[in-house]
Amino acid sequence: MTTSSSRLIPVQQLERIFNPIEQATGLANEFYTDQRYFELERDEVLGKTWACVGFASDLVKNGSVKPIDFMGLPLLLMRNREGLVQVFHNVCSHRGMKLVQEEGEVQGVIRCPYHSWTYDLNGKLRGTPHVGGIDNHKDERFACEKHGLKPLRSSIWMDMVFINLSGDAQPLEEMLAPLTARWSQFLGDEGMSLLRRRPGQDATTLDINCNWKLAVENYCEAYHLPWVHPSLNSYSRLEDHYNIMFDERFAGQGSHAYNLSDVAGTHLPKFPSWPQDRLRNAEYVAFFPNVLLGIQADHAFAMQLEPVAPGRTLEHLRVFYVGDEALSDEYAACRNAVLESWKVVFAEDISSVEGMQKGRLSPGYTGGVFSPVMDVPTHFFHQWAARQLLEITPSA
Repeated sequence: MTTSSSRLIPVQQLERIFNPIEQATGLANEFYTDQRYFELERDEVLGKTWACVGFASDLVKNGSVKPIDFMGLPLLLMRNREGLVQVFHNVCSHRGMKLVQEEGEVQGVIRCPYHSWTYDLNGKLRGTPHVGGIDNHKDERFACEKHGLKPLRSSIWMDMVFINLSGDAQPLEEMLAPLTARWSQFLGDEGMSLLRRRPGQDATTLDINCNWKLAVENYCEAYHLPWVHPSLNSYSRLEDHYNIMFDERFAGQGSHAYNLSDVAGTHLPKFPSWPQDRLRNAEYVAFFPNVLLGIQADHAFAMQLEPVAPGRTLEHLRVFYVGDEALSDEYAACRNAVLESWKVVFAEDISSVEGMQKGRLSPGYTGGVFSPVMDVPTHFFHQWAARQLLEITPSA
């Protein structure tokens, strides 16, 4: 007997993705357009690894809560009274009512709007009015300590809040170790600890009519640069870029000629360990499944891809600067120039990824082909996705 999930998997089509790149085809249209595949990816692809669901610094104060929708699952980010950020299922343990509708600061407890059960900011069930009958708010047959909010396995890195739905992925720090080792050549021992951002600022969100995978694919390659990003290509040209792929879950591009500081006239503090002879180096790496990262000598950024529907994705961008000094008023114009430049770059990609999404409705497209040179990181991502899907095995 097979599971409904396994019956969805077109094994032969996925296996063709592993052909040599000049003979390979990509993921079929259904993986970009079909709700069934969208839910399958939530449970069997994003859910089996670490997926980013938000940013810790968006929970500005202790006591802050933020409801999120993870591909149809109602979740809740919470910062408790001591400042610890945790993730819970956003449903009351009693009758499954969605608890929190809007983000904000909780002054006392979280109260269910249905029967007024209450929870503290550690998820513990604190109040059960009339649970044992009128004016009997406790009942020896009912153990409150067993019915708190249901937590998810979560972890934070570079301000990003990650969850692992399945609960059995290897530790996030281990997964990220190859990336942190690679970037130690730029960041030194300080690593990401020097990154700073102002809560509520240095941020933007784009609402895009495309599947989340198209955003990853577009980010991984520089091939489109001359035609889609003419301004960026004027100082960081296609020929200045190189492909990046490693450890099965990282792919992207790097530049030998990133030069925004001169182009925009910025003079932000730089990473103290960044090699002086490589100040124009920059790297842009996707951490599969849904995080896009960029580092330059004077700032970094992280983008969370929030899959909303098969054909809709929210891109949440956060920009980080180097050290507390970089957040001072002296650098306000520089920070604004950096953020605006990235807004322009990512906005320029919208027509491309939305155009590809529309093209996925055509029976004339059956997965496409790859340039043996320019599309290597994109092919790498397709192989990663296909590998996750092929691991869904029938049950006996």
